[in-house]
Amino acid sequence: MTPNLSLSPESIARAVDDLRPELTAFLQELVRSPSLPNREGPVQARIAEKLGSLGLEVETITTRFDELADHPAFDDDGFSPDSRVNVVGRWPGTGAENGRGSLLLNGHVDVVSPGDPALWDDDPWSGLLKDGRVFGRGSCDMKAGITAGIFAIQALQRLGYRPARDLLLSSVIGEESGGVGALTTIVHGVRADGVVVLEPTNGAICPVQAGALTFRLTVQGRAAHGAMKSEGVSAIAAFLPLFQAIEELDLRRHRDYTNAIYPDPANIAPISIGTVRGGEWHSTVPEAVVVEGRCGVFPGETPAEVRALLAATIAEAAGADPWLAEHPPRLEWFEGQFESCATPVDHPLVTALASAHRQVHGVEPAIEGVPYGADLRLFVNHAGMPGVLYGPGDVRLAHAANESVGVEEVVDAVKTIAGMIVGWVGSVSAD
Repeated sequence: MTPNLSLSPESIARAVDDLRPELTAFLQELVRSPSLPNREGPVQARIAEKLGSLGLEVETITTRFDELADHPAFDDDGFSPDSRVNVVGRWPGTGAENGRGSLLLNGHVDVVSPGDPALWDDDPWSGLLKDGRVFGRGSCDMKAGITAGIFAIQALQRLGYRPARDLLLSSVIGEESGGVGALTTIVHGVRADGVVVLEPTNGAICPVQAGALTFRLTVQGRAAHGAMKSEGVSAIAAFLPLFQAIEELDLRRHRDYTNAIYPDPANIAPISIGTVRGGEWHSTVPEAVVVEGRCGVFPGETPAEVRALLAATIAEAAGADPWLAEHPPRLEWFEGQFESCATPVDHPLVTALASAHRQVHGVEPAIEGVPYGADLRLFVNHAGMPGVLYGPGDVRLAHAANESVGVEEVVDAVKTIAGMIVGWVGSVSAD
């Protein structure tokens, strides 16, 4: 078979532009399906249907905790252990001797809670198209990415493209709470010679991700009537020196660590307190405070090293406080335990994607590390697959009220991903 010479960047761009209305409507449809944890079934069924309509071999793989429990990357996220499904579509390659290898496009459909609906201008599940943007929870993170992967395949099919190597697309659950969906596909043998995780990167190619470990800190006080404050010990006040120690640790870690791939040296793997719950009554000295947060893992660090460092920091601060020394706080690790990972910036997967990006945008892409955890680390660390994060949308809009993504961003991502597929997977003529 001979190379298909009709797949120019210009022909790909025209094919994608023709699909713009259908692409937009599909993204809106996905956003309107509120795929919170344990409620991903309807949106996964729609994605499976769409992949089937494109002629891909479609497999649904149920996440079962009993199959994952012995894996070192397994985190019990507290949701259903056996009723959530992942979807994998496969476009088999012809076996032609061109292209660099097989490719997996990956995305997740689970979304975080929209929070207080009053903070949104419209219904969080509206999928509203306004001023060239689609609004709603999950629009940016990351149903736009999944849409981009699917429509890159559809655009190439319109041009008569046939892959030389296997092309796969996986839509998984559980990313936000620890990655059980992606881990399920790995345990079931889903592999490729490279993976592009379609997270919102604002057009940057991100081969390095920090990790994030979820923790819970319980601080004891001693209850007393508020009018007899001196008879009690406020757990809220007792937490304050621990909070200060954690903040100082975060600053010190970033001051002592350098990584040129990160655009903001003060925000590589932050430690952040997310919730503080304490007290039972406004006129009672609080007897306990429960604090939950995320502790970043720098690229190159192990989760065990970071857990030990945070534990030592809390123990040192507690030891300097008379009350806490006698009533040490309890540190627990739960839910998402994201490792860091890295693919070399000069890996052929990175250069192939950069070439495709350059053809669409006319400029070199930014090559950056990201400060958040993602499913990328599962594919890189536990499946031996080189990979990058790359997709439409700005992560600063994710998890926020009025989350949105620009349609033009998605369209450009489709064009880039389609070009990446042709360059990496290879193509053959239709005759």
